[in-house]
Amino acid sequence: MTADGTHVEMGEEGTEIPVFDALGGHAFFASLVHGFYRRVADDAALRPLYPEADLAPAAERLRLFLEQYWGGPATYSERRGHPRLRMRHASFPIDDAAAGRWLEHMRASLDEQALPAELDALVWNYFTAAGAAMVNVAGEAADDVRRQATST
Repeated sequence: MTADGTHVEMGEEGTEIPVFDALGGHAFFASLVHGFYRRVADDAALRPLYPEADLAPAAERLRLFLEQYWGGPATYSERRGHPRLRMRHASFPIDDAAAGRWLEHMRASLDEQALPAELDALVWNYFTAAGAAMVNVAGEAADDVRRQATST
Protein backbone atom coordinates (compact mmCIF):
# COMPACT_ATOMS: atom_id res chain seq x y z
CA MET A 1 0.00 0.00 0.00
CA THR A 2 1.26 3.48 -0.82
CA ALA A 3 -0.37 6.73 0.23
CA ASP A 4 -0.12 10.30 -1.05
CA GLY A 5 -2.48 12.01 1.41
CA THR A 6 -5.65 11.89 -0.68
CA HIS A 7 -5.51 8.44 -2.28
CA VAL A 8 -3.93 5.11 -1.49
CA GLU A 9 -2.94 2.23 -3.70
CA MET A 10 -4.43 -0.99 -2.40
CA GLY A 11 -3.69 -4.60 -3.21
CA GLU A 12 -1.31 -6.21 -5.68
CA GLU A 13 -2.95 -4.54 -8.67
CA GLY A 14 -2.34 -1.08 -7.16
CA THR A 15 -5.90 0.16 -7.43
CA GLU A 16 -6.04 3.77 -6.27
CA ILE A 17 -8.90 4.70 -3.95
CA PRO A 18 -9.65 7.76 -1.79
CA VAL A 19 -8.20 7.61 1.71
CA PHE A 20 -11.76 8.11 2.99
CA ASP A 21 -12.73 4.73 1.51
CA ALA A 22 -9.50 2.99 2.55
CA LEU A 23 -10.10 4.07 6.15
CA GLY A 24 -13.61 2.62 6.15
CA GLY A 25 -15.71 5.60 5.13
CA HIS A 26 -18.36 7.09 7.37
CA ALA A 27 -18.28 4.19 9.86
CA PHE A 28 -14.57 4.75 10.56
CA PHE A 29 -14.97 8.48 11.20
CA ALA A 30 -18.11 8.02 13.30
CA SER A 31 -16.28 5.52 15.51
CA LEU A 32 -13.10 7.61 15.72
CA VAL A 33 -14.96 10.78 16.70
CA HIS A 34 -17.23 8.95 19.15
CA GLY A 35 -14.22 7.50 20.96
CA PHE A 36 -12.51 10.87 21.02
CA TYR A 37 -15.47 12.79 22.48
CA ARG A 38 -16.16 10.01 25.00
CA ARG A 39 -12.73 10.86 26.43
CA VAL A 40 -13.14 14.63 26.14
CA ALA A 41 -16.38 14.46 28.13
CA ASP A 42 -14.46 13.15 31.15
CA ASP A 43 -11.39 15.39 30.81
CA ALA A 44 -11.50 18.19 33.40
CA ALA A 45 -8.75 20.13 31.64
CA LEU A 46 -10.05 19.85 28.07
CA ARG A 47 -13.83 19.80 28.49
CA PRO A 48 -14.05 23.56 29.33
CA LEU A 49 -12.78 24.34 25.82
CA TYR A 50 -16.08 23.03 24.47
CA PRO A 51 -18.73 25.65 25.35
CA GLU A 52 -21.78 23.60 24.37
CA ALA A 53 -23.33 21.53 27.17
CA ASP A 54 -23.96 18.75 24.66
CA LEU A 55 -20.86 17.56 22.80
CA ALA A 56 -22.91 16.00 19.98
CA PRO A 57 -22.84 19.12 17.75
CA ALA A 58 -19.05 19.43 18.14
CA ALA A 59 -18.68 15.72 17.39
CA GLU A 60 -20.76 16.07 14.23
CA ARG A 61 -18.70 19.05 13.05
CA LEU A 62 -15.44 17.16 13.62
CA ARG A 63 -16.74 14.05 11.88
CA LEU A 64 -17.97 16.02 8.87
CA PHE A 65 -14.70 17.93 8.65
CA LEU A 66 -12.57 14.78 8.83
CA GLU A 67 -14.72 12.98 6.29
CA GLN A 68 -14.34 15.87 3.86
CA TYR A 69 -10.62 16.30 4.53
CA TRP A 70 -9.92 12.65 3.75
CA GLY A 71 -11.87 12.64 0.48
CA GLY A 72 -15.43 11.93 1.58
CA PRO A 73 -18.54 14.04 1.06
CA ALA A 74 -18.18 17.85 1.14
CA THR A 75 -21.03 18.18 3.65
CA TYR A 76 -18.90 20.19 6.09
CA SER A 77 -18.23 22.96 3.57
CA GLU A 78 -21.80 22.85 2.26
CA ARG A 79 -23.12 23.52 5.77
CA ARG A 80 -20.39 25.70 7.30
CA GLY A 81 -18.26 27.10 4.48
CA HIS A 82 -14.49 26.87 4.29
CA PRO A 83 -13.03 25.05 7.33
CA ARG A 84 -10.64 27.89 8.38
CA LEU A 85 -9.50 25.82 11.36
CA ARG A 86 -7.26 28.42 13.02
CA MET A 87 -9.92 31.12 12.71
CA ARG A 88 -12.68 28.88 14.08
CA HIS A 89 -10.51 27.97 17.07
CA ALA A 90 -9.03 31.44 17.74
CA SER A 91 -11.49 32.24 20.55
CA PHE A 92 -10.47 29.13 22.51
CA PRO A 93 -7.27 29.26 24.59
CA ILE A 94 -5.24 26.37 23.21
CA ASP A 95 -1.78 25.93 24.68
CA ASP A 96 0.69 23.08 24.29
CA ALA A 97 -0.91 21.21 27.20
CA ALA A 98 -4.41 21.42 25.70
CA ALA A 99 -3.12 20.36 22.29
CA GLY A 100 -1.32 17.48 23.99
CA ARG A 101 -4.49 16.34 25.76
CA TRP A 102 -6.42 16.59 22.48
CA LEU A 103 -3.78 14.45 20.78
CA GLU A 104 -3.75 11.96 23.66
CA HIS A 105 -7.50 11.37 23.32
CA MET A 106 -7.31 11.23 19.54
CA ARG A 107 -4.40 8.75 19.70
CA ALA A 108 -6.38 6.49 22.04
CA SER A 109 -9.41 6.62 19.77
CA LEU A 110 -7.27 6.03 16.68
CA ASP A 111 -5.68 3.01 18.39
CA GLU A 112 -9.17 1.56 18.90
CA GLN A 113 -9.70 1.63 15.14
CA ALA A 114 -6.83 -0.83 14.54
CA LEU A 115 -5.83 0.55 11.15
CA PRO A 116 -3.04 -0.89 9.03
CA ALA A 117 0.23 0.80 10.02
CA GLU A 118 0.56 2.96 6.90
CA LEU A 119 -2.97 4.35 7.18
CA ASP A 120 -2.56 4.88 10.91
CA ALA A 121 0.64 6.84 10.29
CA LEU A 122 -1.01 8.94 7.58
CA VAL A 123 -3.89 9.94 9.85
CA TRP A 124 -1.69 10.42 12.92
CA ASN A 125 0.74 12.66 11.04
CA TYR A 126 -2.18 14.87 10.04
CA PHE A 127 -3.46 15.04 13.63
CA THR A 128 -0.07 15.93 15.08
CA ALA A 129 0.43 18.72 12.53
CA ALA A 130 -3.12 20.02 13.03
CA GLY A 131 -2.79 19.88 16.82
CA ALA A 132 0.40 21.94 16.73
CA ALA A 133 -1.19 24.46 14.37
CA MET A 134 -4.09 25.09 16.77
CA VAL A 135 -1.85 26.29 19.63
CA ASN A 136 -2.61 29.99 20.04
CA VAL A 137 -1.46 30.95 23.56
CA ALA A 138 1.36 30.22 25.97
CA GLY A 139 0.61 27.93 28.95
CA GLU A 140 0.01 30.49 31.71
CA ALA A 141 -2.07 32.74 29.45
CA ALA A 142 -4.32 29.80 28.58
CA ASP A 143 -4.77 28.98 32.27
CA ASP A 144 -5.82 32.58 32.99
CA VAL A 145 -8.36 32.59 30.16
CA ARG A 146 -9.80 29.24 31.27
CA ARG A 147 -10.14 30.44 34.87
CA GLN A 148 -11.98 33.54 33.69
CA ALA A 149 -14.26 31.50 31.45
CA THR A 150 -15.23 29.07 34.21
CA SER A 151 -15.69 31.74 36.89
CA THR A 152 -18.41 33.64 35.00
